[in-house]
Amino acid sequence: MAAEKHASVHWEGAGKTGKGQVSTETGALKNYPYGFASRFEDDKRGTNPEEIVGAAHAACLTMAFAFALEREGLAATKIDTRAAVRLAKDGDGFKIDRIALELDASVPNLDEARFQQIAAAAKAGCPLSKALASVPEITLKATLAG
Repeated sequence: MAAEKHASVHWEGAGKTGKGQVSTETGALKNYPYGFASRFEDDKRGTNPEEIVGAAHAACLTMAFAFALEREGLAATKIDTRAAVRLAKDGDGFKIDRIALELDASVPNLDEARFQQIAAAAKAGCPLSKALASVPEITLKATLAG
């Protein structure tokens, strides 16, 4: 089985003063604004590539963890995942040098040691973790509630 998903960007203008719009085939993002200010100046009226990568990585890890639990005959009552993606100066440009993931879950009948093993395996096996393997530091803090 293979799945191909699509997204597009429209941009007008120069790098610092230009404006872009991000769209996804599902319509989850439709002409959503982004630009220099939303990427580097904390303008909350638009998005940026790093928060989109973070959302995608958090979503991927969450699903991978849910499927891993299911293979163990378990189910979470809740999973909350956050990602912090750091964009750092790299010579004349920038690079993503760290992604910090935090997964909080409530899973009945699961002990802490096995929870940590399943979470680590889910992080390693999630397609976004694999795609982002060139990021020097990807961490996971997994917390089992209850």
